[in-house]
Amino acid sequence: MPENQDFLTYKGRPLVRCGDTLYYGNMSDSFVVMLKILSSKKVGDLDVADRVSIQLMHTDDDMRAKDRIVKSSEKDGLYNAMDLGAVWLERALAE
Repeated sequence: MPENQDFLTYKGRPLVRCGDTLYYGNMSDSFVVMLKILSSKKVGDLDVADRVSIQLMHTDDDMRAKDRIVKSSEKDGLYNAMDLGAVWLERALAE
């Protein structure tokens, strides 16, 4: 991947999608948010996220995967999940 790769951003932080999973935040920071689309519904011709799992995670590779998860929740809709994830990430990075 080129070094000058531009990512989609949300509230000034990178947002990267891989299938039904989105990662929000910089991997070089101590925390990121992982959003997993659990279900979607049809709205016209589009598939829209219905239930989304949110996890605030440490980015430390030396930690066990289970220990990396700091907070988790589920929300209806991608916007609600992104909004909560952005608040969690801001607070975690401010500490």
